[in-house]
Amino acid sequence: MLRLLTLGWLLAATPALAAPEPAAVQPVRHLPADRASNVTLRKPAPARLREFREQREFQYVAVKSEKSAWDLLMMRFWRWLGELLETPSGKIIWKYGIYAALLAAFIFVVLKLMQVDITRAFGRGTRRAPLSYDVDSEDIHALDFSTLLREAESAGNYRLAVRLGYLEVLKQLTDQGLIRWQPDKTNHDYLYELPPGPLPPAFRELTRQFDFVWYGEHDDLTPTHYAQARATREAFQHLLAAPRRAA
Repeated sequence: MLRLLTLGWLLAATPALAAPEPAAVQPVRHLPADRASNVTLRKPAPARLREFREQREFQYVAVKSEKSAWDLLMMRFWRWLGELLETPSGKIIWKYGIYAALLAAFIFVVLKLMQVDITRAFGRGTRRAPLSYDVDSEDIHALDFSTLLREAESAGNYRLAVRLGYLEVLKQLTDQGLIRWQPDKTNHDYLYELPPGPLPPAFRELTRQFDFVWYGEHDDLTPTHYAQARATREAFQHLLAAPRRAA
């Protein structure tokens, strides 16, 4: 009881907590205008203005583009292509398009190294010779090579002359029983049929020249180049006839 009386006496003696008074708002004070000095408006001299106008740096006119219509068209094309490749589908096409181009280049190089006639795959067969027989279905045993070679050389058709000379060599190899000639065989098949000795290297060089001239469609073969090809063929024929002369 004594504690309650003491607590009540203390509460009565403590002054009430008053709420804080708001801060007084200071009035806005306006500074007086500066009347101590006068501002003088200055204008540039007319001659000075004309001098500035004559300077190129101050001539703000539209400059025409020096690029041609073709340049502008190409700029628009490359801009359009760049925007297209930035799209998700464009990125996929760009990615796999590079792979496809690399694969096509690799296949082209392999076919060239294998000496495959690529033009036949696109419907371009061997060009027809201006003679009375079909070069794709000739029978080497029914051709008069001496007459046909003379006609081709006289007409300046050196590409056909190289083919006729090569067929004549195949006929001579067949007559000697060194190869078995068939229309569906390749030139390299005949190379593997030759017996070991000096004939395979010489026939390989002769075949290389023939493939380069015939399947490369070199209709612009010069007389000098044909003379070199003819010398290679005649050297092989002399080599082929050497065992018979020795016998």
